[in-house]
Amino acid sequence: MSMDSNQQVFVNEATELLQELEESLLELETVPDSAELIARVFRAMHTIKGSGSMFGFDNIAALVHSIETAYDMVRNNVICVTKPMLDYSLKACDIIREMLSDPEMKADSPTAIEISDFFMRAANIQKQTETPQQQEKIADGVLRTYRITFKPYHNIMMNGTNPALLLKELAEMGAATVVVHTEDVPDLNEIQPEGCYLSWDVILTTDKSENDIRDVFIFVEDDADITVQAVAETFDDREKKLGEILLERGCLSQEQLGEVLNEKKRLGEIMVEKGIVSEGAVEAALMEQAHVKTVNEKKTLASDAAASSIRVPSERLDSLVDLVGELVTVQARLSQVASQKNDQDMLKVAEEVERLVWELRDNTMSIRMLEIGSTFNRFKRLVRDLSAELGKEIELVTFGGETEIDKTVIEKLGDPLVHLIRNSIDHGIEKPEERIAAGKPAKGHISLQASHSGDSVLIEITDDGRGINRKAVLEKARAKGLVAENAELSDREIYDLIFASGFSTAASVSSVSGRGVGMDVVRRNIEALRGTIEINSAEGAGTTIVLKLPLTLAIIDGLLVTIGGQFFILPLSIVNECIEFNRSENRSGSGRRIIMVRNELVPYVPLRSFFDIKGEEPEIQQIVIISVDGRRVGFVVDSVVGDHQTVIKSLGKAFKDIDCISGASVLGDGSVALIIDIMKIYNDIG
Repeated sequence: MSMDSNQQVFVNEATELLQELEESLLELETVPDSAELIARVFRAMHTIKGSGSMFGFDNIAALVHSIETAYDMVRNNVICVTKPMLDYSLKACDIIREMLSDPEMKADSPTAIEISDFFMRAANIQKQTETPQQQEKIADGVLRTYRITFKPYHNIMMNGTNPALLLKELAEMGAATVVVHTEDVPDLNEIQPEGCYLSWDVILTTDKSENDIRDVFIFVEDDADITVQAVAETFDDREKKLGEILLERGCLSQEQLGEVLNEKKRLGEIMVEKGIVSEGAVEAALMEQAHVKTVNEKKTLASDAAASSIRVPSERLDSLVDLVGELVTVQARLSQVASQKNDQDMLKVAEEVERLVWELRDNTMSIRMLEIGSTFNRFKRLVRDLSAELGKEIELVTFGGETEIDKTVIEKLGDPLVHLIRNSIDHGIEKPEERIAAGKPAKGHISLQASHSGDSVLIEITDDGRGINRKAVLEKARAKGLVAENAELSDREIYDLIFASGFSTAASVSSVSGRGVGMDVVRRNIEALRGTIEINSAEGAGTTIVLKLPLTLAIIDGLLVTIGGQFFILPLSIVNECIEFNRSENRSGSGRRIIMVRNELVPYVPLRSFFDIKGEEPEIQQIVIISVDGRRVGFVVDSVVGDHQTVIKSLGKAFKDIDCISGASVLGDGSVALIIDIMKIYNDIG
């Protein structure tokens, strides 16, 4: 069944709501008595159920009905949150996700039935054969304002009833304004201590039904005069006047109102002076007027806030970025033509267009930026489930969730992070008894932290586990023939062996690890994002893995260079400096490719020979020096043209196996410049 546009909107909103719900459930596991978290879970369930039923997802409404009822009872302190309840709630989130992708999926799978039965037992409710539409809805999410009058009889407190508690229960249903009437209070010497002389008017704005409100007074119906009247189901822009409210409340007739309106004084004062209505009635009407006005203002503010942000399909953003990329190319061509013609008017226009294009580029990139916190939060469920499966106690903490990064990078970052976190859980964190024996707390910790570093984002995955056993890694590498028997390796070189294809130190194959698949894929994926990965570890103390990723993949600042008459682009973010290189002055008798730069020996790579570009080398060339992991490496080019806004284009399937070239860019004159994968060359020369 294909979805209409309204159903698709619901699917998008429900997907976000499920993510928030899952986060709330995981937080609730650590703070099970948090009223705020319980209310958040209930509201999410209630919204999913109501909206799902409205848009034809009856399967979701049927599944969530008993869950919502149970959490409503938790909210009202009838039952308590338990671990099984949270387990089944998280399972329900998984099934709802499946139902969102398949509206025809029934809520009758064994797992769905198990979930429904559990919550029915928890809420002590009987199975019902009616559909959710046939069941009486406690609330439909629409705010209504009710006028409630509560006039207890004189002897209501004789049976132990406390009117104040009833008013408090009403106030908990929504936004309430309470007016107390004291006209019937006698003189002090006539008061009977056990008697009730007060009455109340309550103006309540709530998403509850009239029956819910009457249920508050279910045990005092015979001991009081109670009326519940809906003031408005939807709020209009016109504010009701005092006279209209008093007419609705039955405090005066239309004739009396007309007579008073002919006076020049304020309406309320005149009616009190003439004895038409009591002062308390006027006060209650004024309070109702103010209450509705306040609710209307809040509704308007909420509407304005909702209107200030819109949902846009990611495909449209991708298309926008492509168009901006084309515009950048055209702008470069315009600047080049204007420079060649040396037309001052055209040069001014070209400069203005360049400024506008740069602003448009930056704004378009910022639209695609998303906070990485949403990606971090979904790993809490992974840590919870996997640690339980392995018999470990692990807590995931996150920092820097507000750090923004391009949505394309976030989408491609998910799988590598899953592998790294699973690796920390399985290989890093020890079991509770091992940790206690090692003098550590029984519960292990994994932290995810994000931060900006220039035009890159740093993501650190840190655990306080056993760390990396250098000796075991080295022995395994020697056994697999990855290193020579007598090779002496630094810590960094040993840790890099972990990324070798098929490498694993697990003693046996499990559902989590041991197949030698994962870390090599992680490295390839990170490098495909033009990022780097680095491991630091202290045996017995833990491991930290640092990912360095670009902010965006679509448009980058590049350094345009030439080699043999061809244009190439190097990512400007890792370029440290450019220096002149004279071949005759820097010839080394030993043939070693090393140059002295400010009293520091820097190795270099002649890119002309690396790419096997034929032709005579110029006598004076340029060395572009990059800085990676604290090391400096030079790349020799024929000449440096300058910085260049680089719109990255794919080379296509025919060139997918070409090493050391990550893409291409179109220059202003229509020629193509290849983008050099500096990190690939850097890793190859090691």
